[in-house]
This record gives sequence, structure tokens and C-alpha cells, in this order.
Amino acid sequence: MRLILFSLFVLGALALAVVLLAWLAERRLDQTAGTQSFSDVARLPDVDVAVVLGTAPIGPEGGPNVYFVHRLDAAAALWKAGKVKYFIVSGSTDEPAAMRAGLIERGVPAAAIYRDPEGYRTWDSVLRARDVFGQKRLVIVSQRFHLSRALFLARHAGIEAWGFEARDVEQPYSMFTELRRFPSALRAYLDVWTGAPAHDGGTPVKVGIDPPS
Repeated sequence: MRLILFSLFVLGALALAVVLLAWLAERRLDQTAGTQSFSDVARLPDVDVAVVLGTAPIGPEGGPNVYFVHRLDAAAALWKAGKVKYFIVSGSTDEPAAMRAGLIERGVPAAAIYRDPEGYRTWDSVLRARDVFGQKRLVIVSQRFHLSRALFLARHAGIEAWGFEARDVEQPYSMFTELRRFPSALRAYLDVWTGAPAHDGGTPVKVGIDPPS
């Protein structure tokens, strides 16, 4: 019985330690993003390329995903302000195609939009922007909680990056949606420490020279 109780105590202590580390990681990322992440488009520098990070176009309730809609609205605002010349819409499965269609609906020409269907994770999107699309200077578009992680990863990948904050949702879809940022922050540190490779290297693409896919 004592052995069982001791084992439960150790497991509980380890779980608590992981939770604490994840919380500290998320807080640290948010603090360090403060000088690089903006909600005012006028504060961003002019760059050639912006990466729009993907999320599912359809929300769990079956309607449009509000995170998705707000990211495209922010990307279109970048275009209208003349801050970028091209977009890389990075996500998995049907996300890049849906983002491309949404940006076209918002007035961005198709010739300015490159799809990256191998952006399964934020780390993949960042590394592929550098290694496949040849970018070392970027604006990244997403919600603030996501940008803090993306900017950290970009910095450690040798990319000069700024974040443009899409409007956040008024009410998260679920507790899981709200809490997932904490283990994701911890994983960002692990990706950097371990030097995890991108999911798929892919054929190099010259943005502005090669035609968009």
C-alpha cells in the first residue's frame, strides 16, 4: 500500500511540475513577444511576405471558425495598407485552399498568394517559410496567443519577424481551445532545444518569381 501511495505521489508531483512548466513557458513567450507583436497595422514595417497561420475554416459548431475569419480579415488589412506584397497561407489538409479563397474574396489577388499545405504545426510553418520559400524577414498573422509562440520560433530559426494580431474571439469554443496554448508553448521550447526538423522539406519556391501553387 505504501508503495502505491508513494507512486501516486510521485506521479502527481510530476504532473504538477509539467503543468507549472507549461504555464511558465506560455507566460514567458507572451512577455517576449511584446516588442514584436502589434494590433496596429501602421506600426509594422513594410516587408515582402506575410505568413498567415492556419486553422480549420469550420468551427466545432459547424459554422465559420471565428479564429479563421479574423486571421483572414487581418491579412487583408495588411494588403490594403500596402505592407506586404505576397502571402504564404500555411496549414494542413484543406486549410491553405480555404485561406486562399477567403483572401481572394477580401480583394487580395490570387497571384499574391502561395499555399503551403505542409504547415501541420507552427514550427513546420516557420521552418518551411525559411527553407522552402526562402524568407528571412516576415510578418506573421494570427491571434496574439499564437503569435507569441510563432515569433519565438521564428527568432530561433534566424528569421526577423513581426506579428500582426488578428482579433481574438470573445468566447473560446471550449476549455480545451483555451488551455491548449500552455502545452503548445512548452512544445515550442522542446522544438527549439531538440532542433526538430520540419515535417516535409519540399521543393524550393521563389516567392514573386515562381507562380503560386
